[in-house]
Amino acid sequence: METTARRPLCLVTGASGYIGGRLVPELLAAGYRVRCLARTPGKLRDHPWAGEVEVVRGDATDPESVRTAMRGVAVAYYLVHALGTGRGFEDTDREGARVFGAQASKAGVRRIVYLGGLAPAGVPERELSPHLRSRSEVGRILLASGVPTTVLRAAVIIGSGSASFEMLRYLTERLPVMVTPSWVRTRIQPIAVRDVLRLLVASARMPADVNRAFDIGGPDVLTYRDMMTRYAAVAGLPRRVILPVPVLTPRLSSHWVGLVTPVPASIARPLTESLRHEVVCRENDITRHAADPPGHPVGFDEAVRLALKRVRDADVTTRWSSASVAGAPSDPLPTDPDWAGGSLCTDLRERPVDAPPEALWRVIEGVGGENGWYSSPLAWSLRGVADRLVGGVGLRRGRRDAHRLRVGDSVDFWRVEEIEPGRLLRLRAEMRLPGLAWLEMGVDRDGTGRTRYRQRALFHPHGLLGQAYWWSISPFHAVVFGSMARNIARTAERAGGRRPADGTFSSEPRTSSAVRGAG
Repeated sequence: METTARRPLCLVTGASGYIGGRLVPELLAAGYRVRCLARTPGKLRDHPWAGEVEVVRGDATDPESVRTAMRGVAVAYYLVHALGTGRGFEDTDREGARVFGAQASKAGVRRIVYLGGLAPAGVPERELSPHLRSRSEVGRILLASGVPTTVLRAAVIIGSGSASFEMLRYLTERLPVMVTPSWVRTRIQPIAVRDVLRLLVASARMPADVNRAFDIGGPDVLTYRDMMTRYAAVAGLPRRVILPVPVLTPRLSSHWVGLVTPVPASIARPLTESLRHEVVCRENDITRHAADPPGHPVGFDEAVRLALKRVRDADVTTRWSSASVAGAPSDPLPTDPDWAGGSLCTDLRERPVDAPPEALWRVIEGVGGENGWYSSPLAWSLRGVADRLVGGVGLRRGRRDAHRLRVGDSVDFWRVEEIEPGRLLRLRAEMRLPGLAWLEMGVDRDGTGRTRYRQRALFHPHGLLGQAYWWSISPFHAVVFGSMARNIARTAERAGGRRPADGTFSSEPRTSSAVRGAG
């Protein structure tokens, strides 16, 4: 039996993302050792496989951290994409690919594997969407690195939690009658996520003389209209009425998708732009190196059925929103009261709870998504709409799992920054704000051992606009945050089998706007 030290070591970038987070356990199951390169290693700590992998802190564009991550690696997976990022993403993608290829070559890596996008036949690269054009360029850079490289080119990936699937799902379920862009008539060759993962794992075993790109797709070639019609049939929905019109530009299309689905316009736009041209496989050469097992490739209807089952069973392992949103704040909450970043505006509320601590924690960990925010649904909904209108993620991302959270999960327009099971949940805002914002919910005990709920909203304003924003919304805190604290406590009391203790709010909400920093 092969010892652990002799098993090939795979490096996975993008392990906190949709594909990377699913590839890691597949590689482990196939007998590989795995090392992950992550800018924020803490985002990986709550994954079921976290204890079985090595994690290196670093960025794909930083030569030193990539060099460290490449040591002893046999196969390096490049799963970093700038989908939905702002200006300059092509330069970032280009630099990341060059650094990755150069360091892999210096480290003697046996193979690079890259998942890119399926480009339309006969369309000059200059006419491709910027994101698809950038993915093609990244593939070329890696193929020219001197390290044997496998580039897998896929169109629409169908799997629970993928951005493409979420877009298809919400468009079809929410709009029984649709006036749609003309791209719904474009032919596409979708592929099931389990086939993508299967081929990514198989690529690690390719012969050393293979250095090329492969088109990968499922057995069905469909228009987007066909996909919506067949999704409705699999999901048991009435037949949809679809009316294509030619007037919606990619920008308008992306805003239309952003209004109807949880996928924000910044991500919807590259997805819709890639649908302007036919994306169908021109070859199936991948089967020479990875023969299709029985039942594969998975057909479109079966891929939808499998994805829906995972959604309904609350068994979605990763989502498109697993990766951080471009432009969203990523700085952790400062724990030093004399934080040099400036003033922190704080709204603090505490309340005794006549229920066991575990009952309160279950309510806290279940916040957001279908469970809502336990206060003024209209106010939260309007805040989500306002965020969408300025290009933010809005309130409809929901949750990956209805009951359990892990670091890095998105929860509506928040992201889990820290979770201490049974004690603390800290969310970092990813909405568009003139500053940085956090929301903490915690379980404490008072001096008598009684359960106590602690809620803290924090805001670090950016300049005068940030200060004006905080003071303009302060009058609404009593409604939004006050009712939130009361309702979370009461829900825990009902769930814990205790009688709600009316009038036991022991102190008035304390609001401070000057937790001062140095400078």
